[in-house]
Amino acid sequence: MSDCLFCKIAAGEIPADKVMEEDDLVVFRDINAQAPTHLLVIPRKHIASMNDVTVADAALLGRLLDACRRAAAHEKLTEYRIVNNCGESAGQSVFHIHLHLLGGRSLGWPPG
Repeated sequence: MSDCLFCKIAAGEIPADKVMEEDDLVVFRDINAQAPTHLLVIPRKHIASMNDVTVADAALLGRLLDACRRAAAHEKLTEYRIVNNCGESAGQSVFHIHLHLLGGRSLGWPPG
């Protein structure tokens, strides 16, 4: 999608502090970090939200979760939270599916 911030980051058109880059996904530091470690895990494929995921995307979602695990290990995190916000009222501000990987401090519950 031509006007999508995360598509532009994935394509290298907008700089980001990338932690991991693979054929189908990118992991980078959130510029509005909510924890000492706050990474965003995005697919290169544009999917607007979890509501737009299809069965054909199941393997990609699995790779995103695996990337969270590997990025956490890279950051030396053994305890962390993975979050997906789906929809504006749930906190989604960029409509390109992404996972937040948060760690490095105690994370309360409920989250907000």
